[in-house]
Amino acid sequence: MKVYLETQRMILREFTEADVDLLVDLDSDPEVTRFINGGKPTPHDYISKIVMPKILEYYKNDNGLGIWACLDKNDQAFMGWLLLRPSHSDPSETELGYRFKQKYWGKGVATEGSAALVKKGFEELHVAVIMATADPANDASRRVMEKVGLRFEKELTEPDGFVVLKYRLDRKDYFKQKAMENSAN
Repeated sequence: MKVYLETQRMILREFTEADVDLLVDLDSDPEVTRFINGGKPTPHDYISKIVMPKILEYYKNDNGLGIWACLDKNDQAFMGWLLLRPSHSDPSETELGYRFKQKYWGKGVATEGSAALVKKGFEELHVAVIMATADPANDASRRVMEKVGLRFEKELTEPDGFVVLKYRLDRKDYFKQKAMENSAN
């Protein structure tokens, strides 16, 4: 197991080809994919032939960016995934993303993992901007973004026609927020 990062409750590790079924299981829950594609399951072949090779390709770049499997520290159960990768729409920005099994919703794990990635992104990887997008109706996802310091920037229409809300945090604003938090303590 190649560990990328640990938080209080999670281990973030690199995916392997053997993890295809974990992703298929995650994406087979219509509630998990409701705000992504209307609740349709992602086909096994698509995950094994398209998604997994793209995930594994990130680890070859050795720039600290990619997608990681999240495991529960208590029982090593697969919880979902977190990502910090170059944005597809603007390579000067780094995208934050997450997807978790329903049983982990509302427990703060998306916020915990996202906060750890934002910190790593700015403090270790020296990224300039971290951004994330969410369906306007996905209040829970938007709350995670706000809790980790990202702020609403604008509404976008993606190439596939989906409307999303874009949130972002600049490096200088991250360190400004951190300094304010430290002076308050």
